Amino acid sequence: MQILERIQIYKRLMRADRPIGTMLLLWPTLWAVWIASAGQPSVKILLIFVCGVFLMRSAGCVINDYADRKIDPLVKRTEARPLATGAVSSREALGLFIALCLSAFALVLMTNGLTIMLSFIALLLAAIYPFMKRYTHWPQVFLGAAFSMAIPMAFAAARSELPTAAWLLFLANIFWVVAYDTMYAMVDRDDDLKIGVKSTAVLFGRYDRQFIGLFQALFLLCMVAVGSLFELGVFYYGSLGMALLIAMYHQRLIYQRQRSSCFKAFLHNNWLGGIIFIGLLLDLSF
Repeated sequence: MQILERIQIYKRLMRADRPIGTMLLLWPTLWAVWIASAGQPSVKILLIFVCGVFLMRSAGCVINDYADRKIDPLVKRTEARPLATGAVSSREALGLFIALCLSAFALVLMTNGLTIMLSFIALLLAAIYPFMKRYTHWPQVFLGAAFSMAIPMAFAAARSELPTAAWLLFLANIFWVVAYDTMYAMVDRDDDLKIGVKSTAVLFGRYDRQFIGLFQALFLLCMVAVGSLFELGVFYYGSLGMALLIAMYHQRLIYQRQRSSCFKAFLHNNWLGGIIFIGLLLDLSF
């Protein structure tokens, strides 16, 4: 029974019980895999990147909690996390982080040299992001870069090259991450102000909704440009139209800045990412 209890604790540490982060990382990865493969990804590449998303998102959660182990007990939303309560030791957390990263790297070794090289940059971003909130009000940009590294990696794995347009998709996803993670940061803003943690929600202050709207607009404009450069069609652009409506709904949710509504808006970005993928899937299938 003790072993089963430890497994459950590790699952909580990895956020395996909360798949939203995995999905938000998975959707742009799938966008890139499908575009890079012209709608016909190999089963090998698909499995490598889907499994890699789960492993690296889990590793990111572990190192995030390690970095915040002294902060999380002071924040209402995070006070029950395993490292915050002492259910897991710092040494255990670091060991789990290393094991997850090595597992992900084993998958990358089945690709090519360019993808392997990019994986080191991805690991660096995943490792440093949790510490950025101590030094800059823009940690969401570092998270966006970490969440976007699967995009150039997917192009490298599928094409053995990095077209310029792939970097536009990379930039688009950073804008999207900054938008939805600022919604997430709005949930903790009161606590963050008390303990001195930095975030875009703290930086933007009473202009938070406007800046989120700006980043949503930049994301969608970049995605339109991506569609043009990769010669995508009506299904893709239709999905972007639906994404615009969803983004407007998110603005409505965060209007009063209520914690529960801001968190709901953050979670609802899963639908936005999924709808764009469906548009791509249909567009590249016909």
